[in-house]
Amino acid sequence: MGETRPQLWIARHGETEWSRSGRHTSVTDLSLTEDGERAALALGDRLAGTPFDLVLTSPLRRARETARLAGFGDRAQVEPAAHEWRYGDYEGLTTAQIRERVPGWSLWTDPVPGGEKAAEVAARADLIIERVRRDVRSRALLFAHGHILRVLAARWIGKPPRDGAFLALDVATVSVLGWERETPALRKWNA
Repeated sequence: MGETRPQLWIARHGETEWSRSGRHTSVTDLSLTEDGERAALALGDRLAGTPFDLVLTSPLRRARETARLAGFGDRAQVEPAAHEWRYGDYEGLTTAQIRERVPGWSLWTDPVPGGEKAAEVAARADLIIERVRRDVRSRALLFAHGHILRVLAARWIGKPPRDGAFLALDVATVSVLGWERETPALRKWNA
């Protein structure tokens, strides 16, 4: 890698019916809403003119549609590790609904019955980071989902996955994971 330190630009997919209502969505393969499609097109405008050595997308439809509408569909390689946190028994439920069963529940600190542990999500995020740092000279772009991207950002700066809780991330936003000299840093967030 020499003196070059690659950036990882991350784009959260556009709005779906479930993201609009706050429902946990991992394996349910939803399409974008009309607003989500418009926002994905706008992402393309914001990313236009920025060269990327590598473009990746989650295998899920909402991320792939966002990549396509943003103008990267022909270049985006499916990255299985970018799949959203698997919510198991909590798939399709809002946090409020889960807290009716488990008061005070938090995805970041509490079990997800039938789903993934935070450490498992972090291990997938680490695979993406390793790939980018190994294979990318300048800049990579990843289209994915709210919770995996928040874990990815925490891991980029060497923090535990639970610290993703501090990184609120809206749909159809772009963030930049980069460097402050030799130190991994969040260069832009939720823009």
